[in-house]
Amino acid sequence: MGSSALQFVILENSPPETKPHIQELSVKTTIISRYAFTAVSCTMLNRHSAAAEGVFQFLIPKNAYVSNFTMIIGGRVYPSEVRPKEKKVKQGKGGEAKPKNKEAGEQSSEPEVEVFRMGASIPGRNRAMFMLTYEELLQRRLGRYEHVTSLRPLQLVSRLSVDVTIVDHSTITHLEVLPLRNGKSNTNGRNSPNTGPALPVSTVIKQNKTFCRITFSPNIVQQAKITTSGMLGEFVVHYDVERELGIGDIQVLNGHFVHYFAPKDLPVVPKNVVFVIDTSASMLGTKIRQTKDALFTILRDLRPGDRFNFVSFSNRIKVWQPNRLVPVTPLNVRDAKKFIYMLQPTGGTDINGGIQTGSSLLSGYLNADPDANHNSVSLIIFLTDGRPTVGVLQSPSILSNARAAVKEQFCVFTIGMGNDVDYRLLERMALENCGMMRRIHEDSDASTMLKGFYDEIGTPLLSDIRVNYTEDSVQYVTQHLFTNYFNGSEIVIAGKLTNQSADSLHVQVTASNSDKSIVLETDVALRQREVETERHVKEAAAGVGSGVTGAGTTGSVADDFVERVWGFLSVKEGLRSRLKSQTSREREGHTQQATDLSLTYHFLTPLTSLVVEKPQVLADGTMAEDTPTPTPVTTETNKKAVSANELSDETEGEEDTAQSLHLKKDQPGGQSSTVTKTTGKVLKRPAQKSVTISKTSADGDPHFVVEFPLSKLTVCFNINGEPGHILRMVSDHKHSGVTVNGKLIGAPAPAGSHKQQRTYFSTLTIVVNRPKRSYIEVTPKKVILDGRDRLVLPCDTTVSVESGGLAVTIVGKSTVTVTIGRTISFVILVHQYKNPAPYQRNHLGFYISNSKGLSHDCHGLLGQFLYEEVGLAELPGNATATGDNSTFERSHILKVKGRSVPVVQKTRRIYSGRQSVDCWFARNNAAKLIDGQYEDYVVSHLFDTGDWPHGSNGA
Repeated sequence: MGSSALQFVILENSPPETKPHIQELSVKTTIISRYAFTAVSCTMLNRHSAAAEGVFQFLIPKNAYVSNFTMIIGGRVYPSEVRPKEKKVKQGKGGEAKPKNKEAGEQSSEPEVEVFRMGASIPGRNRAMFMLTYEELLQRRLGRYEHVTSLRPLQLVSRLSVDVTIVDHSTITHLEVLPLRNGKSNTNGRNSPNTGPALPVSTVIKQNKTFCRITFSPNIVQQAKITTSGMLGEFVVHYDVERELGIGDIQVLNGHFVHYFAPKDLPVVPKNVVFVIDTSASMLGTKIRQTKDALFTILRDLRPGDRFNFVSFSNRIKVWQPNRLVPVTPLNVRDAKKFIYMLQPTGGTDINGGIQTGSSLLSGYLNADPDANHNSVSLIIFLTDGRPTVGVLQSPSILSNARAAVKEQFCVFTIGMGNDVDYRLLERMALENCGMMRRIHEDSDASTMLKGFYDEIGTPLLSDIRVNYTEDSVQYVTQHLFTNYFNGSEIVIAGKLTNQSADSLHVQVTASNSDKSIVLETDVALRQREVETERHVKEAAAGVGSGVTGAGTTGSVADDFVERVWGFLSVKEGLRSRLKSQTSREREGHTQQATDLSLTYHFLTPLTSLVVEKPQVLADGTMAEDTPTPTPVTTETNKKAVSANELSDETEGEEDTAQSLHLKKDQPGGQSSTVTKTTGKVLKRPAQKSVTISKTSADGDPHFVVEFPLSKLTVCFNINGEPGHILRMVSDHKHSGVTVNGKLIGAPAPAGSHKQQRTYFSTLTIVVNRPKRSYIEVTPKKVILDGRDRLVLPCDTTVSVESGGLAVTIVGKSTVTVTIGRTISFVILVHQYKNPAPYQRNHLGFYISNSKGLSHDCHGLLGQFLYEEVGLAELPGNATATGDNSTFERSHILKVKGRSVPVVQKTRRIYSGRQSVDCWFARNNAAKLIDGQYEDYVVSHLFDTGDWPHGSNGA
């Protein structure tokens, strides 16, 4: 199901008469083969002379990820950026401090409600446009997909529109637009009082075989007839598509594939089910009544081949039929209803006891006659409304006990009712035991939702499903082993194609049915599938006027929708694996993988934050002149982004020149709006000239070189780091405000090397805290400059940029020179390989060109030596005999900061091998040469500006 709810809230300190008026609200969704791109565009008008603070609040589906947010306020553009979420000390709810003029858009931790929230001051007599996009893979439940847009603007809107376009490779067999739905109850359209035949007023549907477009655009009068409060309700679309017989539907695009598998017309597999029901005192009243109603209905739906039992738990554990599961007969169903009817809530909540008793019952039944239960599906349905208060109270112990009791013999499906539930415990219990968790809100129709959840899992058709592909043709395939397939659902798998020139892909699906094993296999014609996929992507773009745009991409993200499905599923899988992790190392690995994917696809996930600059509005209601004006987000693939921002030859070098920047609206429709602005930025092509660089550097594997001009010595050392480590190179944020960090990537060592692996710098960040926080991020492919303006520039261009005291000069595929306040400059060498050897990686070299602006308290692997003097002492060594000759070697000691460091003489090549440097080499990861240990220089993320842990230049 896909759903979203939209609210605009005016802060309490804004008088009602000053609240901004929503002129236009547009929500556009394009669903391409079940993958939905949704873009919200809202225009607010502040009619008054004083500034007004408005809060844009948007409730997105639990399973969706925000992929972009942009504000245009007072004619200025404020794009967003997804960054890794900083590790911070755990604190109370709402205790997080936000930097001035910054606000992070983050998803709520509420299990079913993901809230995106952003507030901004709108200058007097001015407009603000908020644009939000998010993406989700719709889940098939009960034989259909559901997309919900909840409209709650809290006022009547002059121009309100919802546009849903569905394009599918398969024929659309079912399409239904429900009447506007209210409340939180997720009934999937069943048993709802609003499920009459009438369409919402002004709804128009245009449809053909594989395409449909639904629009809902009520005028103010029509809105007022529904409600005058602006709480219109939920606009709900249900649909389904034709199912292909055999292995299912596979789509191919740009080196990726997605496989949809939803077989039909199969005999139902018998099930063995134990219902474990919370009967503690907190269930008293509505909860237990609705639970009983649902269980009475579920009893009627049990099939003759099923076996079942009930367990209730509070302080005491009660079992309806001890030590067995009983068949479905009229007598057993009648007796079970009596047991349910007599349940009386009382006492505490023994979650561990309940799950242990249910597991013991089911495990005992399965082990008594394994052959008889070979072709059946076994599961526990566990329901609670609280946290453990009796028996075992610690979640890790409960989870460990559950795993030990289940022993991978069956699945556990958990249901939480209300607000006082440990949903993390229930989710982990389900994930670790091949089930899923469902939340029922406090004010929901619990009886209907319980029955709906049972309907989803009550009809198993297959078990032990395994999907295999040609072994050497695919990689990074998402989950392809599934314990069960339930009627009305769908299995979705995505992956990368390793050989895009291959003609076909062999696909094999194996599974067990009620009385036999099933093997389905075929060869998929890849080129034919790609042509078909491209065709319906173009149909989607044409159907909405143009492509769907999104953050971090250029043109239409629909062109890469198969890859984005893979990215979406891979992030979900990484987060699930992270939640199930049993060790901190395992958890860190899954965290890093999911974070990297989230950043690649610009997804706002539990591991990332969305950060956007906000305008500064003066007391008189006008915008401050020095308010930062970020430019539109571009990417390294958008080569036109550079030329679009460049000045013509006639204006080159002029200050305060008006420019036109083109912002692609993040919504289907794709029209370009031009924002004209004046900035102090100059962007031009520099004259290519030689750059003088000091020897102090970190380049290659990486090899560090430090020049001591006062001592007339050069020292070198190696750092044998781990791939993924981020190293602090320069740390001076307390004084000059500058920090430099570098991220390592790994590569195999060359044959015959004494090393096990090589490491290189893949990313360098330069963070500047003064006069305002800004940063430069450099990779071998692109440079991101976020100062007064925000630019993304490819490294294969030659260009110079000045913005907010920062200057960046790129000489195509060669160097990136960063200058800060004219007294600090760094040169970054860009190493790119056309045909890299296995041990080579595109990487960066870091050189300090001008350090005058860095303070004497500067630290970091390189920064700590900038103002130091060293001495070299020669010590007598031992005589060494070689044949008839003998040599008398002398060892050398380097004196630095009162420490003695053994060194040997070496020659290093720097500047891409163009210059040789004689240096004194310190072994063992620069032990004793650097302050502290290597691990002290490993930081948590690329934008970390934390202090050196032992104080300034501490030993």
